[in-house]
Amino acid sequence: MSVDHNNYSLHECVFRGDVRKLSALLRTQDVEKKDKHGNTALHLAVMLGRKECVQLLLAHNAPVRIKNVAGWSPLAEAISYGDRQTISSLVRKLKAQSREHIEKRRPSLIKALHQMGDFYMELKWDFTSWVPLVSRILPSDICKIHKKGSCIRLDTTIVDFNDMRWDRGDVSFLFLGHVRPSEALTVLDNKAFVYQKVRHEETEMEIEDEVDILMSSDIVAVQMSTKSITFSRAQSGWFFREDRKETVGNFQADVYDINGMILDSRKRREHLSEEDLQKNKAIMEKLTKGNTQIIDWNGELLRRNSLTPPPESGVSWEQYISALPGDHPPLGRRLVNKETSRAFRATVAMSPDFPLSVEMLLDVLEVIAPIKHLNKLREFIQLKLPPGFPVKLDIPILPTVTAKITFQDFAFRDDIDQKLFEIPPYYKEDPNRFPDI
Repeated sequence: MSVDHNNYSLHECVFRGDVRKLSALLRTQDVEKKDKHGNTALHLAVMLGRKECVQLLLAHNAPVRIKNVAGWSPLAEAISYGDRQTISSLVRKLKAQSREHIEKRRPSLIKALHQMGDFYMELKWDFTSWVPLVSRILPSDICKIHKKGSCIRLDTTIVDFNDMRWDRGDVSFLFLGHVRPSEALTVLDNKAFVYQKVRHEETEMEIEDEVDILMSSDIVAVQMSTKSITFSRAQSGWFFREDRKETVGNFQADVYDINGMILDSRKRREHLSEEDLQKNKAIMEKLTKGNTQIIDWNGELLRRNSLTPPPESGVSWEQYISALPGDHPPLGRRLVNKETSRAFRATVAMSPDFPLSVEMLLDVLEVIAPIKHLNKLREFIQLKLPPGFPVKLDIPILPTVTAKITFQDFAFRDDIDQKLFEIPPYYKEDPNRFPDI
């Protein structure tokens, strides 16, 4: 990525709406380059409502997930601006770029899986909340993972969670590294005796449904602040303090306190009408009372129209680029922003004896990333942890929910049955069994 902090030709072209020059420059310029405010050219095109520039940048694979200094992606800024066509284009490109990333990583992942031994592993999840009524509905779960060659099977009773809806069942994820990508991931419902291939591409209706939800919901950015995190040895004993140790399964572990773990949550709602706010408030009130059935107020399938564009900002390129980093004049809709930070008390137990390395676990988790809480585990383990393997740890997975994960069983085995990775012949295919997967 370019490090020249003075030459932002793509950004300037977008600002001035010079499509012809932008097209010429895109043959040689870095489309991912950020300016001093952390904005890419795509950020600016979206915030300024330059639709032709947006389409041109997307055609050159401008990144959609990338965030500016304020922590917002081009998609977030597009939702704020409110042009439906632009939001749809960015959602499609985001999904395409995610698929490209997975396909690029796939050969090295398959190679890594082949190189590690075959094993069986159990992860126990205990979910807790500081909200009393919510804590009553939180499940616990034991995930069982079998690995053989480049194949992985994960058995779980928690299918998914969405905005505090917890779907329980008896579900297996099968990843087959030796087949073509479109056939590699399958989900089995072992109660209904059906299976669903995890599709690589969404239907047109699914994309439009997602756009409707984005346009009628808060724009949310939740991130764990990692800069302030430190680890210190946990202490035990009243009079004679000593470093705390713990036996987790068959493994001896050193226990560490995780200090400075803060979950930052930010919401924007400048794009929402008063009616939207009332509907969203009703949903949240229902959830906090422990009712996990979401109000289906989008059931009439009325598509959201584009918002009236915000007035022209009147900000010149010179005013924008000469502003202090991260403090440029507003370009799109004026922000309606709410920020909250919550500190978490957490511990992690690290074992030097666990036979699997952190790098190996990350490879396994990347394969089964469609399960959302496992993706959170992957994000957490990428922190710079103390020496050893994290056999027990606490992870905030929602602003109100924390999970305690215990690696309670692990064994390298050479007798894992190949039939575990096959779809039983009496299972029927149901392409719509798991709509969120």
